[in-house]
Amino acid sequence: MTLSTLDLALVEEATKKSGLIWVRGAGADRALWHAWVDGAAHVLGDGPGEQPFPGLADGAAAEVTVRSKDKGGRLVAWTATVRELAPRSEEWHAAVAELKGKRLNAPDSEEMTERWARECRLLRLEPQALSALPGGSLAAAPLASPAITRRPIPAHLPKLLLKRKKAAQ
Repeated sequence: MTLSTLDLALVEEATKKSGLIWVRGAGADRALWHAWVDGAAHVLGDGPGEQPFPGLADGAAAEVTVRSKDKGGRLVAWTATVRELAPRSEEWHAAVAELKGKRLNAPDSEEMTERWARECRLLRLEPQALSALPGGSLAAAPLASPAITRRPIPAHLPKLLLKRKKAAQ
């Protein structure tokens, strides 16, 4: 099933404006930085110091959920076909040109493209169909820990603080 022009415009606009996309292949969901180039989202990783792609393979399907950059809420979800681009191909160079500007804190900005060609994978996520947005929060429960960030305020604390304010005046 192909996307209608309106659906593709929605996917493109939401994905272009989002800082991260959530991608689920055969493995767990991953938040990935990306660039939208020639009608598809491109993600780069699986190399030293780059984002991992567990469960994303060439020719496989992936579920993509796009979030709002400012509020963080889910905007649209779509199914994609994953295609790995050959290093140094014409498509690869076009995508890398966009991705270079979005890669923050690269340890080797001058040699980055050569390193990507040698050690990383560049995946093209081509939209195929809209999906239903996942329900619920999808947040993982925090691990049990003795460290906590919130405790009840001691009953005598407001009186102590009030005394300090009066003494300072």
